[in-house]
Amino acid sequence: MASKVFRPRLNLNHVTFQGNNNQAQSHSFGQVFLHKKTGVSSSRQSVVAAEAAAMAEETTPKTGNSALSHFWREVQGSNNWENLVEPLHPLLRKEIIRYGEFVAACYKAFDLDPTSKRHLHCKYGRSRMLNEVGMEDCGYTVTKYIYATPDINIPMQNEASRGYWIGYVAVSSDESTVKSLGRRDLLIAFRGTVMNHEWVTNLMSSLTPARLDPNNPNPDVKVESGFLSLYTSDETKGKFGLESCREQLLSEVSRLLNKHKVENLSITLAGHSMGSALALLLAYDIAELGLNKTDHETVPITVFSFGGPRVGNPSFKQRCEELGVKVMRIVNVNDPITKLPGMFLNENFRVLGGRYELPWISCSCYAHVGVELVMDFFNVQNPSCVHDLETYISLLKCPTKTLHTQKEGFDNLLNRARELIFSARSLKSICL
Repeated sequence: MASKVFRPRLNLNHVTFQGNNNQAQSHSFGQVFLHKKTGVSSSRQSVVAAEAAAMAEETTPKTGNSALSHFWREVQGSNNWENLVEPLHPLLRKEIIRYGEFVAACYKAFDLDPTSKRHLHCKYGRSRMLNEVGMEDCGYTVTKYIYATPDINIPMQNEASRGYWIGYVAVSSDESTVKSLGRRDLLIAFRGTVMNHEWVTNLMSSLTPARLDPNNPNPDVKVESGFLSLYTSDETKGKFGLESCREQLLSEVSRLLNKHKVENLSITLAGHSMGSALALLLAYDIAELGLNKTDHETVPITVFSFGGPRVGNPSFKQRCEELGVKVMRIVNVNDPITKLPGMFLNENFRVLGGRYELPWISCSCYAHVGVELVMDFFNVQNPSCVHDLETYISLLKCPTKTLHTQKEGFDNLLNRARELIFSARSLKSICL
């Protein structure tokens, strides 16, 4: 039976940003205000993030990082994060931030300079990449870079190959880090969209059977065709003979699992936006193929998704749950990407008028997978912040500067609707 999935809301309730160039901030989007909404049902009632953190802190063992070594399975979602999200447990919050920073490293290391020899690749070699982006003390070693080759023809300036750097595989290598984590962690991190053809991939909103397991080609399990194309397309006939993103990943994950098979292990996948979709596809793929099953255990698979879109249909969601894939979705309610694809045909559109069941919905609509950690922030002066990874991470690190209570009336809701429409029009300026 599929495990029950909870959808609590993190109470970074309505966060608006008022720019103040003269005020020193740890981030660039100005002063943060949180507005506590009223009229929310008890099952969905939010708690102000600062209060939640304080409450959770009281229940946290005062043993420093070593607490995680005894608690890591729960933090990785073994119980679907029950009682850890509302209020947000400090160890879980710390881990979410940590994995978010591994994803942010992809953006920092990605070379977008068209005059560079490393254009559209990583700026640095594997051995020093994490050091160069300021993560020299993270305790992980990068073992492989991952490249994607979308099956879409869009000419790019100074294009040397159709394969572009999309992320990396790393493993916790420092023994003190392994001890504090309580296991050896295999990490795969993916960046989001920055390329024109990746935007096209995002907009290919049609479902197609995943068919990733040749021994179990379940036609009912469907995923978004653009994400699947990015995941499975290769360039074996091209100049460099590049394998698909999938082949690169499965090969490296299998190698690392075999190398460390006698240890306690975890597989953690983290991504932002389009990278979240790739992370979930890989997690499903590993579990469906049974690659995470060793001689003495089934290695847990966890996805930390930041601002991620829907990936598949309800059958895909159900299969992920049956396979034990755990997904923590960190979303901003004002982020339009988290509502796509399937803005109208989604997991909430199951009954027409409360009377008529629609049997075709399960095959033709999209459904989110996992537990949802909901944030709520918006910047009128910079609408693109609603999807910015650094904004997500910054607010998790420092969720509140000033607290205000405000009742949202009709005028407020109307203004926010206008703001959301404007932010959707500004998507082309967002680096997903």
